[in-house]
Amino acid sequence: MPRSAALFPVAVLLVCALAAGDAGARRSAGATGAGDPYFPAAGNGGYDVLHYRLTLGYEPGVRRLVGEAEIEARAEQDLSAFSLDLQGMRVGSVEVAGRAARFHREGGGGHELVVRPRAAVRKGAGFTVVVRYSGLPEVVRDPDGSEEGWLVTEDGALALGEPVGARAWFPGNHHPGDKAAYDITVAVPAGLQAVSNGELRGRTREGGRDVFRWHVGEPMASYVATVAVGKFAVRRSRTGDGLPVYVAVDPGQIAASAEVLGRIPEVVAWGERTFGPYPFSSAGAIVVGEGDAEYALETQNRPVFPGAPGLELLVHEVAHQWFGNSVTPESWRDMWLNEGFATYAEWLWAEEHGGDSAQEVFDLLYAGDYFEKKADGDAVWAFPPGRPPNAARISGSPVYERGAMVLHRIREETGDEVFRGILRGWAAVHRHGNADTDDFTAYVERKAPGVDFSRIWADWLYGEGRPAAVPAEKETP
Repeated sequence: MPRSAALFPVAVLLVCALAAGDAGARRSAGATGAGDPYFPAAGNGGYDVLHYRLTLGYEPGVRRLVGEAEIEARAEQDLSAFSLDLQGMRVGSVEVAGRAARFHREGGGGHELVVRPRAAVRKGAGFTVVVRYSGLPEVVRDPDGSEEGWLVTEDGALALGEPVGARAWFPGNHHPGDKAAYDITVAVPAGLQAVSNGELRGRTREGGRDVFRWHVGEPMASYVATVAVGKFAVRRSRTGDGLPVYVAVDPGQIAASAEVLGRIPEVVAWGERTFGPYPFSSAGAIVVGEGDAEYALETQNRPVFPGAPGLELLVHEVAHQWFGNSVTPESWRDMWLNEGFATYAEWLWAEEHGGDSAQEVFDLLYAGDYFEKKADGDAVWAFPPGRPPNAARISGSPVYERGAMVLHRIREETGDEVFRGILRGWAAVHRHGNADTDDFTAYVERKAPGVDFSRIWADWLYGEGRPAAVPAEKETP
């Protein structure tokens, strides 16, 4: 049983079945990186995480994080050593299968925790490791200058992870290609709350602290894991189909956000009609103070919003539950599969609710007359959405707006009925999995075998600059 986060430093427990000794297993170390083309140090090789059990304790007054965690994994090769991503924090000890293991830190800033068990882990074996750590979790600055990681707020903290911020508050295999189930327990001073992903399984008072226990049964990438500590007004409800909705709002944002948050059941129901069955066992939102974060994020089950969201932003983040959270990119090169789909969801919502049609938005974007967010008139053509030039540009306008334009061009070529089937089918085929751009283009071609998509891929997905105008006969009515 995990020990209380109020009493013990954080531990990461990877419980394991080990080889009887090194004699029967090749001595090989798992890679200190998952091979991502934009974030080569993110994630690790040699194993697949199945489950995280994180037990955390946070003291806002001193900004100190302590706790305990368990990570169950399976070896994908013989492992004489393996690595976990953990930035900052003091590591007190590491155990593998209940036995002390050697460890050291590597990488820029020491973000690689390299673990060497006493006996090698055989390929195919399940395993568990214990890592105790504590300290002041750090803010991580992205290549584009934005902040993530463990963000200190006026009355607590907010953990945001895209793309690599999760390594600031728990050790793990922090790459979108390795998804896992989670149990997250957080102890905070009495009177504060701790909101996380999934469903709240319990709340107790222990030694003057309130302890919140959250469970995530569906696979989750670590970059959409979150913890929000502070004072929140909580509202529970259900959709018409009985899906639990859990909304936590900063007291200063209650009035401004009430109307839009009240439409979550409606937006989820629309998403189910448009994209297929909702992929998770609960929905909701976390609204923090306006200055607590620089951006909204599609954290699984309940997106985080810095201040009261507008309806368009709510639609965008709810759509991410299908595209990004359930169908997760294989690498950060495939970011447009998240953002292009969520942006096109905004267009579809507006089209069906009295706003501009998707065709009108597409035409205005093409003409340079529709840039209400992110960019000036030329930014959408700065680079192809399927090939951002570097890590600092994976959230640029082409990934969002031009990514959505790629989807609209597919719709123009296939017609609305086939296109709607592609949206639903793509979400179904890769539900709770990972996929890349090649998977998507191949899927589209299979679903519309009589259509030549080569110019769309060459000009709109991978081409430099603004493509030639779409022939009038191809425009969607």
